[in-house]
Amino acid sequence: MSSLMDTRLNAMRKPAIDPLDLVYPPLCSFCGGGLAAGRALCESCAAGMTRIVPPFCDVCGEGFQGQIDGTFDCPNCKEISFSFEFARAAMDRSDETLELIHRLKYGREIHLARDLGILACDAFQDRRLAVALEEKWPLVPVPLHWRRQRDRQFNQAEEISKFVGEMMGLAVVKRLKRVRRTQTQTRLSRRQRMENLKGAFAIRKSWFFEKENPIGKDKTPGVILVDDVFTTGSTVDECAKVLRKAGAGRVVVLTVMRG
Repeated sequence: MSSLMDTRLNAMRKPAIDPLDLVYPPLCSFCGGGLAAGRALCESCAAGMTRIVPPFCDVCGEGFQGQIDGTFDCPNCKEISFSFEFARAAMDRSDETLELIHRLKYGREIHLARDLGILACDAFQDRRLAVALEEKWPLVPVPLHWRRQRDRQFNQAEEISKFVGEMMGLAVVKRLKRVRRTQTQTRLSRRQRMENLKGAFAIRKSWFFEKENPIGKDKTPGVILVDDVFTTGSTVDECAKVLRKAGAGRVVVLTVMRG
């Protein structure tokens, strides 16, 4: 799978040259050095960002500093039963990754979605995701409430999903909608977050989605739920519950960063 990943990464890293780049040469968002066309990070800065490497929790993907033989579940996951099988983030929490995500979400630097999508694709090195690639599971971005999306003018999970889908050859299906605007999760405990999100998501029902992008055990064996950051798992768990109830056979979670 690594050779396939290398081919796809190289394809994404070498997009067609934008004529404007010849007039206004692009500069790296971190070091200010020169860039290849279409990128926001130079190869050196992208390579230097902190990835999640084994050992990590098999459920939530949190990295572990130390040596562990075999698989393990972290203490936070031992007493919780999630509706998704596992969550896999590509990047460990770092100031650099968090800055990129914040600049995309709050600074509306939408061009950063491409590089965040490329970083997220590192998670497909996890062998557990091989079946998702083989069976072409669709990518389902975590939705924003329509008022928040109107204010922000885009959904960061959807923008990241577009580039993950382009690289990995997977469809992006906007199958979920947020039906209730919830208070910010930042200062809430895990239990408060889960209570806050109950009933916040639903299946987006329309002729187009039923006809062209079905999700069901007989048609789609699984889905990959995509978000920018995995923190406590409360948001993606609530989304996974809705997808499973709608008939998705399996649900796994892919994020750029583990918060």
